[in-house]
Formats: sequence, C-alpha cells, structure tokens
Amino acid sequence: MSNDLFDLSNDVAVVIGGTGTLGGAMADALAAAGAKVAVLGRSEERGAARVRQIEEAGGTAMFHTADALDAASLTAARDAVNEKLGPVSVLVSAAGGNRPEATLPPGSDFCKLPKEAWNDVFDLNLVGGSLLPSQVFGETMLAEGCGSVINIASMAGMIPLSRVVAYSAAKAAVLNLTQFLAREWATKGVRVNAISPGFFPAEQNKALLFNEDGSYTERGGQIIGHTPMARFGKPEELAGAVVWLASRKASSFVTGQNIVVDGGFVSTTI
Repeated sequence: MSNDLFDLSNDVAVVIGGTGTLGGAMADALAAAGAKVAVLGRSEERGAARVRQIEEAGGTAMFHTADALDAASLTAARDAVNEKLGPVSVLVSAAGGNRPEATLPPGSDFCKLPKEAWNDVFDLNLVGGSLLPSQVFGETMLAEGCGSVINIASMAGMIPLSRVVAYSAAKAAVLNLTQFLAREWATKGVRVNAISPGFFPAEQNKALLFNEDGSYTERGGQIIGHTPMARFGKPEELAGAVVWLASRKASSFVTGQNIVVDGGFVSTTI
C-alpha cells in the first residue's frame, strides 16, 4: 500500500464553519495532511486564530469572511481562494446549528412551534449547510473534473432526537441531498459524502450537556447512558473521517455515504 494514501499536498480545501470547534478541528486535520486550507466563516477573530494555529503547525492556510446563506458571499470567497491558493478540490460544509426558539422544552406543544424558528434552523443547516456551498464550490470542481464534497450532517438526521425536531429534519435533508448530488456527479469526477458526528461538546451545546460544576446535566447523563463508549467525542476524533473522504486515493470509490462518528450511540437506537 502506498504510504502517500492520505497525502493531500495537491489539494486546496475549503472549510465553511472552520471558525467553530468541529470545523476548526477538521481544518487542522486537512492542513496536517498537506492540504492548503481556506477557513471560511463570519468571525474574523476566530478565523485568524485558526489560521495562525495551522501555520504554527507548519501548514498553509488563509481566512476569508463568508456567509453560508449568501451565494454572493460564497462566490466572492471562492474567487479569493482560487486566486490565492488555487482551485478548490475539497469542500467541507460545516456551517449549521440549532436555535433555542426552535427547541421544544419537555412537555411542550409541537403544534405551537413557530414557523419562523423552524425556517431559520432549516435554512441554516440545509441551505447554508449544504445547498449553496455545493452549488458555488461544486461549479469549480465540475469544471476541473475532480473534487470531494463533505457535508457535515448529524446522527440526529438518522434518528429523530427529542426536542430538536427542526434540526433533526434539516440534517435528514442534508443526507438526502448528499445522496442526490453523489448520484448526479458520480461520472463527473466529484464525490459527495457526509460525516454525521455524535455528541461533541462545544460552545453551542455545553450548557445542555454539563452543569456549571462540570457534572452531567440530566440530558448529558442520558446521552452518556446511551453511548456504548460511555463518553462524548473529542473534535480531533473527526480527523480520520474527513481526511479519508478528502483523499482522492484513499476513498476514490466512495460516494453517497454517511460516515457516523458517534461512539456507538446510533447502534443503541436502531
């Protein structure tokens, strides 16, 4: 087996949402494998910090502001990356998240869920988390005849988690769109896959999982109880999946797949 199976030194990777915890870890992993990495997001401060971290580790990176829900913003970022680093061959769509107003408290009435809250979460995770990035950066990949699109979905898209109904439905749609694009682009040199992380503590969900004293909340304890590995994931544990799917040598015959990284959580529910 060739020892350069996971060498990405000929690739330019864009990580949308690379300013976040999970997106940032995947940006680090791609850079460590040799890819030139463009971190895209709305926070210039966090983006610049991620670029410094990559460069200090010996990698090549740049930051460009981008709004995943704005096609013009994504197009401007794509053109800037193309000019500075070259044509994009790897896209990681890691933008997404939930909104408190779209979360159903225990015992609440689903029929009262505000349509506006649903729309916000659905658009953020499907339109910004897959649709627009795939259209904008996929255009370049199709022109080059080579590329790997990696959508960050969620195991919530496979099983309807309680309370986060809009988020779960949106991530299910991301998985469906991933399969659609994989079929459409299979003969055009562009592979499309998804990674579905399980529970990874980050700024957005920390209060949901932990009490102020560091102990598990009731929900955090329930999650651990349903996770065979009996712990939460660490962001760096997504590195192997993202580098494998990015590598045109290691995963050349892999498209339309959903790689679940969840410590076995889904295996206890399906």
